[in-house]
Amino acid sequence: MLIDWFTVGAQALNFLILVWLMKRYLYQPVLKAIDAREKRIAAQIADAAAREATATQEKEEFQRKNAEFDKQRADMLNKAADEAKSERQRLIDEARKAADALSAKRDELLRSEVKNLHESIVQRTQEEVFAIARKTLTDLAGVSLEERMTAVFASRLQAMDDAARGRLADALKNSAEPALICSAFELPPEQRTVLQQAINVTFSADVHLRFETAPEIVSGIELSASGQKVAWSIADYLTSLQQGVDELLAKPAAPEKAPDKIPA
Repeated sequence: MLIDWFTVGAQALNFLILVWLMKRYLYQPVLKAIDAREKRIAAQIADAAAREATATQEKEEFQRKNAEFDKQRADMLNKAADEAKSERQRLIDEARKAADALSAKRDELLRSEVKNLHESIVQRTQEEVFAIARKTLTDLAGVSLEERMTAVFASRLQAMDDAARGRLADALKNSAEPALICSAFELPPEQRTVLQQAINVTFSADVHLRFETAPEIVSGIELSASGQKVAWSIADYLTSLQQGVDELLAKPAAPEKAPDKIPA
């Protein structure tokens, strides 16, 4: 069998032309389409990955902000609790200070009232004692209280022990100023003369005297010179009475007894 080389060549040429045509107009577009699809899929995958990364980042950011918010809320709650505790303690301290101040003011008021009452009682007692003494001396002996007190003070001078008399005598001798006689009342000339004579006899000297009134002596007489003095007053006899009044004022009042219940 003879081979028709022309036909074989024509068929080979047709095949090559067909292959070139398929490669150019079919295979290449298909490859480009596949490549474009792959790129599109890769882009979509990259975009999805980017979206996922963004979502993850946003999630982490949200979680971070949520954690910060929780921390800030906890800090604010703790701060509010601390401020409330501090304010509560401040109010308690202010209330305690106010209560202490009120208690101190009440105690001061009570002490002032007790002092005023004490002074009123002492003053009234002195006035009553003086009035009773004056009336008693006038009724019984026909002498005034001032005369009797002057006589008692003169007797007190004469009854001084040697040591006290010696100290007072030296003070009277060494004093450049007249000796001072203080009394709670204005001494009449007669009583001043009695005291002058009693002092001169007691100290065997002509003592110069200066007379002044001093109500705080509590109806008494006081002789002083150069820091030395001898005195007598009714206050000595009122001391025990005053102590008794102080004890009476300091004694707490007995609680009132509740009334008995009347049976039904």
